[in-house]
Order: sequence, then C-alpha cells, then structure tokens
Amino acid sequence: MTEPSPIARPARLLPETGRPWVGANFWSRLGGPLMWRSFDEQLVREELDVLARHGLNLTRSFFYWPDFHPEPDRVDEELCDRFGRFLDLHTEAGMTTVPTFIVGHMSGQNWDPEWRAGRDLYRDVWMVDRQAWFVREMVRRFHRHEAVAGWLISNEMPLYGGGGGGLGGEDRPGADHEDVTAWADLMVQAVRAGGGTQPVSIGDGAWGIEVTGRDNGFRLRRLAPLVDWIGPHTYHMTDDPVRQNLIPAMMCELSHFGRPVVMEEFGLTSDFTSDEGAADYYRQVLHTTLLAGATGWIAWNNTDFDLPDQDPYRHHPFEMHFGITTSTGEPKPPLLELQSFRTLLDDLDLANCRRADTRTGIVVSSQLEAEHPFWSPADQDALRDSLLQSYISARLADLSPALVRELDGIPAAPLLVVPSAKALTAPGCRALGEAAEAGATVLVSYSCGDTPVQRGSWWPGLDEFFGVRKLLRYGLTEPVTEDVVTWRFTEDFGDLPTDTTLSFRAAGTADGRCMLPVESAGARVVAEDQHGRPALLVKDTGAGRVVLATYPLEYFAARTSRVNPDDTVRLYRAAAHVADALPAVMVEDGHAFTDVIERADGRRFAFVISESAEPLKVRLRCTDPGLRLVDHEGRDAQEISLDPYGVAVVEVRA
Repeated sequence: MTEPSPIARPARLLPETGRPWVGANFWSRLGGPLMWRSFDEQLVREELDVLARHGLNLTRSFFYWPDFHPEPDRVDEELCDRFGRFLDLHTEAGMTTVPTFIVGHMSGQNWDPEWRAGRDLYRDVWMVDRQAWFVREMVRRFHRHEAVAGWLISNEMPLYGGGGGGLGGEDRPGADHEDVTAWADLMVQAVRAGGGTQPVSIGDGAWGIEVTGRDNGFRLRRLAPLVDWIGPHTYHMTDDPVRQNLIPAMMCELSHFGRPVVMEEFGLTSDFTSDEGAADYYRQVLHTTLLAGATGWIAWNNTDFDLPDQDPYRHHPFEMHFGITTSTGEPKPPLLELQSFRTLLDDLDLANCRRADTRTGIVVSSQLEAEHPFWSPADQDALRDSLLQSYISARLADLSPALVRELDGIPAAPLLVVPSAKALTAPGCRALGEAAEAGATVLVSYSCGDTPVQRGSWWPGLDEFFGVRKLLRYGLTEPVTEDVVTWRFTEDFGDLPTDTTLSFRAAGTADGRCMLPVESAGARVVAEDQHGRPALLVKDTGAGRVVLATYPLEYFAARTSRVNPDDTVRLYRAAAHVADALPAVMVEDGHAFTDVIERADGRRFAFVISESAEPLKVRLRCTDPGLRLVDHEGRDAQEISLDPYGVAVVEVRA
C-alpha cells in the first residue's frame, strides 16, 4: 500500500515562448471594435509604446469578424493591410500579439456578418467551413510575422455561438459538447493548414463544466488535447472580499488539464471601483493566480474609450472604462500593478521556477463534472461553492492546497479534505478509506445538500466508515436553528488544546442548514457542539485516520456574506498538524497566507499575501528549525508589514 506523499502542483509555461506573457487585450481608443475602419497608425504606436514602457510584452488582438469577413468567400484586403501594419508596430515596440479570429461577441453585444443568416456556428456544415476558411486565410497571410505569438479561435464563443458563459446576464442556448469539440478541432486544423506553427487555443473563457459545474459544451477534458493553453476569463462578483480576490485563483486551479494556464481576460471597470480598489484587485489577481499555477496574464483591456454613442458602449457604458490607461493614454493604477508584477517575474526568473509540492489535497467530487444521472443542479452549485470556500480556508491556513479530482483518482496525500460534499461515488469513498489505511488523514464535513431531492449524505456505509451511529429518521433532517454554532474541544486536536472553542455562522436553505446527529461507535469524540452532541470525531484506521465534522462548515460559510476568515481556517490548520501536513512557511494571522515557489538553482521564495483591508504586521515562522527567512537584502524577515491587500516576497534559506 502506497504511503502518503506530497502532491505536485502544475505551473506550465507555453512551450514556444519560454517566458510568461504579461499583456493586455487591445482595441485602439479610436473606434474600439471598429478601429480597423479608421486605423490611426500614430495613435496605435503611442498606445503600444505606453504598454511597452510599463513592462508589458504582449497584446491580444481581434479580427472584428463582420468587417474582416464581409462576404462568405472574401476577406477585406485593406483591413488585412492595416493589420499587417499593426503587427509591424508591435515589432517596433518590442512586443508580440495573439490574433483572435471569430470575434462576433464583444463587450456585451453580439455581431454577425450579414451573410450568416442565423446559421448554426457549430453544426451547419457550410457555416463551419466558412469559419475554417476565414481562419486559414488569416493565418496564411500573417503566420510568418515575428510579432505573432499565438492564435485564438474565438472571443467568448459560448456567448456568441451558444452554451452560455456562467457570467450572469444573457446565456445563449446550450451547445452539445460533441459538436463543440468537432468545431474546435476543425478550427485548430485550419490554423495548421494555413501554416501557423505558433501556440493556439479556443478563447472560450474556460466556463465549462469542469470549472463552473454547468455544461456549455466547451469541456476542458475534450479541448485540452487540441490546444496549447487553457485561458480563463473572469469577471465575477461576490459578497465577501476574500472570496472576490481568490475566485480567479480557484478558476485557474480548476483549469489544469495538462496544459499551461493563461489568465486570458481579467480586469474591472473603474465605473465600479475606486482607484485604490482597482489596484488592490489587480495585485491580488496577479499574485494569487501566479501561486495557482498561471504563467500568463492578459488584462482587459489596454485603454478606456470615449465612445458614448457607439455600440456596445452606448447601452453598456461601463464597458468604456475597463482600460489600464485612460482615454488620453495616461497610466491607471492597474497598469502600475502590472508593471510591478512584471518586474517581480523577471527577478524570480519564472521560467525556471515551480510551485512547491503540497501535503494537502481538496477532493473535487465527480458530481461537479461527470453529469451523473438524476442529480440536482442546485446541489451541484452547493458543491461548487463549498469547494471554493474550502480552497479559501485552506489558503488562509497556509496549506497551499492542490485540487484532487475524484475522476482522476484520489492519491494518499498526508491530508485530504472533503468539503461539505453530499455525494461522491462509491469507488471514491473506497479510495478515501484506502488512503486513510495507508496513513492519510481524511477530513470530511457532512452535508445533506441544498435541496429536498434524496436529502442526506450519499456516503455508503457511513456508520462503519466513520465509527459512528447516525441518529436520523428517513426523510427528515436535523435542522440548525442557531445563527452561530459553537464547538468545544473535549481533547487536544492538533494545535487546538482541550476546551478550545470554535464558532461558525450557520446559513443556507432549509434543506441544507442541517447537521448529522450521531453517537460514537468506536470513534473518539474530540469536539462537541453547544448541545453536547458530537461535532468532530476521529476514527483511527490502519496507519491513518478519518475525521468527521457533523456540520457542513464550508457550505455554511459559502452561503454567508463577509465571512472570511472563519474558524474553519483554525480547524484545517489543526488537521494539518495531526496529518503532519504543515507547509515550510506559515504566517501567524488568518488574514494573510503564504506559499512557496522554488527555483531550479535551489533558491526558495515565500509569498506573503494580505487579505485584510487594513495594514498588517505579521509574524512568519518556518516549520523546519533549520530554515530562516530573509528579505532581498539578507536581513531577518520573521516579522513583516503588509499594506492593505498587499504582497511581500521573502527568501527561505537554510
């Protein structure tokens, strides 16, 4: 039986580049999507120059489809000439670009070439042929230009061709994943047929079932073998500051399918935030996605616009102010954050770095992505949201978690967390039992789901597995009526001594706001709730143990606004003590977290990221007494100061 071992965390670079992409999606401020009709070479030169002067090395550019492909068998040669000059300007600026072909969706509006006439973009054979022809023709014209760094087939195709984007607002009708995969395969083949050897990807936003829990046809498992990178687009909104900051990192973690992950679109409109808030958000997204394995960042977008009478800005006016420069070309705070980040990447020599292995895995139930029959979408949402909350708590506990997909097999890592999961498959539960026998600590929090559909934990043989006897009656739950649940520890658990109390805010639907009443049948009760009922139980098994929380802690927090950090952070850290899963570096404050990047020359760098709106002074400690922390000048860095939502990097030395 394999003993528990650390989990490797991917962070792949694009093979053709050997360096990270740091750039911006590009429309000239004269025209936006219509820029090619009034192409101003001097203005574009100036716009690229300001990006290059601030450390950006790449743009993502767009063939606005109605203009470039005005007739089924004709491209506009004048616009192609202008795009060729656009590429020349990139070379002059020392930059490269990623052209995007099927640009029918942009900034809250869809545009068709007049000749489309409502044809299905994935299934109509003639329509697919015309798209492939257009892709091939554009690649044939430009693939030899040194400024082309890669190719993107579409811009958010689910919002244009069908499938929806998981962003709220308008979702297009669903798309069949077999049709979408065949369409994507043909488009990639068209790039290669046109002579393109550069990396290529789809431009779908990574909003498929593996990330969102909802199938829009763009399945990462099916698309990954066809492409050279996976590109999340994220414009989420939430009700908790820490959740808001870490959702892009979670999307990045869920996008790892054997390909590099590039944050292809992220950003914000300054109509929705202050300058300080914009800088904080960019700083958080850049650094947390780096720690989540991203190796490319393309902000949305390069400039503000002053086009109030032009669609889509007429009806989506906030879309005019997503720029990292103003409409007069002045840098905005996000551009300064990108500049600072690019300097950091150069100092780290990211191409020769890797994420440190982790000793903690969070189990992703196959119910998120496998489309098992007769499974409620609402329960799927609850599972996804609990998974996100678990990731946040594990991050704040400094555990640097990896996401372990049940579909890919569950390894015997030192600590495995199963967060508020109503259901795993029977083989998945068996694998967790085998991991515990081999020496893992398996921490499971009970959940009966979010709906009345087959309400309860679907864990086979729950009593025997956890060493308990459940005290439930069929069809009924044990509701949690208190607004706050309090636990008291009846014995030591990790770094939580006897009589420690933890508190958790209860929330959720009437069906989900429930706990599991049990009595011990071999397990040790290590914590009780305010009614004296078992709240946390440990059953030793083989070389390891299973730990049962009788409350859906992650689900409660996921359904609560402004909750982070909550005491789940302390519970996770205590479980890591029990499992011998503590990381090399920890911070003694639940409002900040650390993670380590290792370089090929043996040097290690600890990132310290604040999730506090107030300045912090935090103490760091190494779990190995043979290690110490120093700043860039070699001075002791055991105690550091962090600005609001700030980031610091210290070196870990022997």
